[in-house]
Formats: sequence, C-alpha cells, structure tokens
Amino acid sequence: MQELHDAPLAPLTTFRLGGPATRLVTATTDAEVIAAVRAADDSGTPLLVIGGGSNLVIGDKGFDGTALRIATTGFELRGTTLELAAGEVWTDAVARTVEAGLAGIECLAGIPGSAGATPIQNVGAYGQEVSATVTEVVAYDRRAGEAVTLTNAECAFSYRHSRFKADPERYVVLRVRFGLEDAGGLSAPVRYAEAARALGVEPGDRVPLAEVREAVLKLRAGKGMVLDPEDHDTWSAGSFFTNPILTDEQFAAFHARVRERLGDAAEPPAYPAGDGRTKTSAAWLIDKAGFTKGYGSGAARISTKHTLALTNRGGATAEDLLALAREVVAGVREAFGVTLVNEPVTVGVSL
Repeated sequence: MQELHDAPLAPLTTFRLGGPATRLVTATTDAEVIAAVRAADDSGTPLLVIGGGSNLVIGDKGFDGTALRIATTGFELRGTTLELAAGEVWTDAVARTVEAGLAGIECLAGIPGSAGATPIQNVGAYGQEVSATVTEVVAYDRRAGEAVTLTNAECAFSYRHSRFKADPERYVVLRVRFGLEDAGGLSAPVRYAEAARALGVEPGDRVPLAEVREAVLKLRAGKGMVLDPEDHDTWSAGSFFTNPILTDEQFAAFHARVRERLGDAAEPPAYPAGDGRTKTSAAWLIDKAGFTKGYGSGAARISTKHTLALTNRGGATAEDLLALAREVVAGVREAFGVTLVNEPVTVGVSL
C-alpha cells in the first residue's frame, strides 16, 4: 500500500484542479482498502475515497485528511455474470464485455471513471443505466465494520442516485456484479433516439454490439465526453448538472415561463419520469438561458461542444469553476424558475 504526504490530488481528477491531501494512500487489494478505511475511522481521520476522479470537484485548499485511491483490479466473467473490482477502468470493462458478445452495458462505453463508482451514481447514458444490470454490490460497511453484499433492490437505485450516494459516509464499494445478456452478439434493444438515429435503426431494434459501442463513442467524442489530454473540452466531469425532474405543477409553471420568454410556440423537452413527474433537459435550459457553447472568458468555461459540461481550459482553480457553475444556476433559475443540481461530488466546497 503506497502512502504519500501533502500529495497533489488534481492529477487524480478529470477536472485537473483542487488542492493537496494531507495523506494519500493507494490500495491495490480489497484488504488494503478495508485496512485503510478502518485506520482512518479508528483514528477519527476524515476520509476521501477516490476512484477514477471523473465525478469529483476538490476545493483549492485540498483535503485535510486521508485520501484513499482505490486501484484494485479484477475482471471475472462466468457465463453472463460479470464481477468487477472497484478500481477497474469502466470504459475498458465495457469494451471487454462487448468483445465477449454480452449485452447490457454497451451504451455506457466511453464513460470515464472506475467500476466502483457506477452504482453510487447509477451511471447512465444513451438509454442504459447500470441499475438495470447490477445484481449485487460488495461494500465495506463502515458502520458495521465489515464487508456486506447488497442486492439490486437494497441499492435503492433511482435517477443518478442510490443508497450509496444517499449515505456517502457509510459504504465503500469493493466489487460490483452484473447480470448481462447473451443475445447472439447483438445489443440490448436500442432505447435512445439519438443513438438509434446514429445507427440508422428504429428504437427497440438490436444491433451488433461493436457497432453500438462505436456509435456511442463517436457521439460522446463529438460532445467532448471521451477523455483526451489534448482536448480541454474533456477536462471536465462530463455532465455537470442532472436533468431536472419536475412535478406536474412545477412543469406547468416552467412551461409558462418558457412560452413567456421564448414565445407561445416554444416547447421545452419533456420526458415522462413516472408518478406524475416530467424530466426536462438541463442542457436545453442552460442554452436557452443564454449560456451557449464556449461561454465564459476565464480559465473555466462551458465546453465548446456541449453546454452541459463545464471545463478547465488550463490553469483554472476550483473557485473559477464554481463561480461559473453558480452563474449558470442563477441564470437558469431567473429565466425559467428551475434550480439545477450539480452531478459531481464536491469536496471542501459547495455551490
């Protein structure tokens, strides 16, 4: 187990910003992860768990405590059952399942970060969410002081949310198990309209797995959502805000504000979200509130490829980024009466 002191954390995040940690421990086995967590808890030391760093905004003052970088490895495929160690690189794992001819996570190709983070955030894109395929999550329960196995139902998944995100101080994910599908080399039914158009098929059709993966990677790259050290549009956390889910009453008020601002013919994006709720598009809200691609004049700006990504153009501070995020939140609220919620986890700072 590697240990460093006054260790820079910015290089461990896709934003490439934030201050140092008092202590950085890198764990390569589940036993090392558990030992590091127990040591921090026994001594009352604040603990920050880092996987791929793709959903993390660390404040400029850094983290006064132990940062635990999970670098465990393990990819085990038994029939259609997949088990991943928390530290496995997610996009590599997706590629390997596609090569094995198994469907269920192919539309999640290109998403940066580690496997252990996927159930925490209930990662999703292009019509798929990991909640549809996760069967079990093995985690260290800091309250009980032991490793536990949680079923899919016990994970309490919802849109970009889970039991782990609701109680972030309790669980440290060690392993994730998935139930995939053998459809003879074909994908799961393509659900997302944009992906279907890119593939030249109808929603609900199945397509060769490799074609779906390549189409998704191309779509993501066009939005700056595939990591590239040379492309500052990818120095981000991907989508910075979640898509708002509104009650019928809230959506009616929002709809009225849209027509008042954009004209009687204006129709905002609207997708059924169950139980009398409607989901709308955060990217659309940001754009229509006047924050277009490339918006900003400093080191932190909106991506030139996608309005939903806030980016570090090089040399940005966490405060630069947060100032931009607060400006966007305030502008959207003033324009449409909807308050955007940040998707990345913030450490030592908040909007």
